Amino acid sequence: MNREEIKQYLPHREPMLLVDEMTLDENHVAHSKYHVTGEEFFLKGHFPGEPVVPGVILCEIMAQSCALLMKDDLIGKLTFYTGIDKVRFKNSVRPGDTVEVEATLDVHRANIYICSAKLSVGGKMCVRGELSFALLPDTRNQQPNN
Repeated sequence: MNREEIKQYLPHREPMLLVDEMTLDENHVAHSKYHVTGEEFFLKGHFPGEPVVPGVILCEIMAQSCALLMKDDLIGKLTFYTGIDKVRFKNSVRPGDTVEVEATLDVHRANIYICSAKLSVGGKMCVRGELSFALLPDTRNQQPNN
């Protein structure tokens, strides 16, 4: 999937759409990429003269990458974090890097999804963790009852 196809499933839009491409392999492992251009808003002050992608943004990239694992359930829903667990940061991500994420769905019960994800650059692990989500109805376009 390219960015336009991803937008059919994710409600995120620029500047918060942080996945450029996604695929799902035969083992149900999601693979995604994001190219850090250096122009991202979050690099402007983190840190001047030594830009590094913030850890919370790396977690968001992993979370958006997990969406492909639940894409059939995403239509008409919004995804909200319910937890971020066992996150470990190993290496920094900088402008010019291409981030690669591998994600797997570990648990699915009702509207709760728990995924494992690892984010790397050039085969070098940068962050890994478990992310959990609740899928809730998307009520943004509903009219109030009068």
